[in-house]
Amino acid sequence: MKNARVLIVDDEPGIRASLRGVLEDEGYCCEAVESGEQCLEELARKSYELVLLDVWLPGIDGMETLARIQEIPFADRPQVVLISGHGTIETAVKATKLGAFDFLEKPLTIEKVTVVLHNAIQQRRLELEVSRLKESGENLPRIIGESVPMKALRQQLSLMAATNGRVLIFGESGTGKELIAHAIHAASPRASEAFIEVNCAAIPEELIESELFGHRKGSFAGAVEDKIGKLQKAHGGTLFLDEVGDMSLKTQAKVLRALDEQRFEPVGASEHLKVDARVVASTNKNLEEEIERGNFREDLFYRLNVIPFHVPPLRERTEDIRLLAEHFLNEFTTSYGRKPKELTEDALQVLEAYPWPGNVRELRNLMERIVIMNPQTRIDARHIPLDRSRRAVFDRPIDQFGSLQEVREAAERDYILKKLEESKGNVTRAAELLGLERSHLYRKMKALGIAPKESGA
Repeated sequence: MKNARVLIVDDEPGIRASLRGVLEDEGYCCEAVESGEQCLEELARKSYELVLLDVWLPGIDGMETLARIQEIPFADRPQVVLISGHGTIETAVKATKLGAFDFLEKPLTIEKVTVVLHNAIQQRRLELEVSRLKESGENLPRIIGESVPMKALRQQLSLMAATNGRVLIFGESGTGKELIAHAIHAASPRASEAFIEVNCAAIPEELIESELFGHRKGSFAGAVEDKIGKLQKAHGGTLFLDEVGDMSLKTQAKVLRALDEQRFEPVGASEHLKVDARVVASTNKNLEEEIERGNFREDLFYRLNVIPFHVPPLRERTEDIRLLAEHFLNEFTTSYGRKPKELTEDALQVLEAYPWPGNVRELRNLMERIVIMNPQTRIDARHIPLDRSRRAVFDRPIDQFGSLQEVREAAERDYILKKLEESKGNVTRAAELLGLERSHLYRKMKALGIAPKESGA
């Protein structure tokens, strides 16, 4: 549990000094205070994984302090181990009911303290990870795809995940950059620590510094209490800067300094806080172009771009569309309690022909809509509610076609679908737009596998 932050609370200076010395020798980062009031103030200012709390204290005692600690939101709440020189079974039972991990009697032994602290911190980290997975609906990060780009990406991940190198993930919106960041964290030595995300595009400019670095009460209008920043919460774990290209130049300068010095100042604070967090960033922008425009710092780019990851858009790995579509279909039929559904071959062909401007996110959303809106178990092309005007053969890699005839048929099919879309499914009107007889268009549609109902989808 190296680098775990521990707060020692005891009114006897000798015990505080002794415990701090022993625990720091074991690799813990320790602070010590002498009262319950000081303990609560310290927890409001900084993040700790464990509090070693004496029962008998001046002012509010250890039991009252423990009860107030349990009011802290789960994600920020430390484990508590109570210590006392006058312990009773009744006190120990009460402490456990109030949420203490364990109860230690004085005189303390090094072996007993270190074992209990290790177990308590490990338990807290496991509980946090389980809570995060439940909230996000995730199991373990799973990168789906058997295309050459995805196989190469998985190989690259296996080579670098165990390091502490900073990672910059490039890719269009919706390609799964956050999933890659989670996978890097899960495969790293920091997997049992926190994964903290900051969406740089979603947080207003005036709040992002406070979100990243935290702030002190009264440091600006609306700062009615101390706040722990995301960077401090990521201590020992991974900080994910999503869409870092949208970060302001002012914030970029502070992030650069924090990366260089491994320390930072909360907004309105005078003291520095040390931090050990692996930084993974992502962007859907060309940062080299942003540097030329003066929108992104070149020195920060080189700090972040130690290990670059390129996540390909879905249109460049169409062989993965079937795997992804079936995976999402199974995911949503399970989560919504529906009967298993099957995509027919013509439905899969429609999916593979579409350029997917929204990438994997768009495909996932489409499969969710299909599960919700379609009670039947077989899903064919009529049930695929895509904007057919965007599904053009010219958006497809030419090597997908086996012959000139296939290219011609695909082009005809896409053009007819476009005109049917323009005519809102009216075959007579579409035939006029195409310069064909109505009966001729029906024959064409039948030959190309276009069902009349599909045209009105």
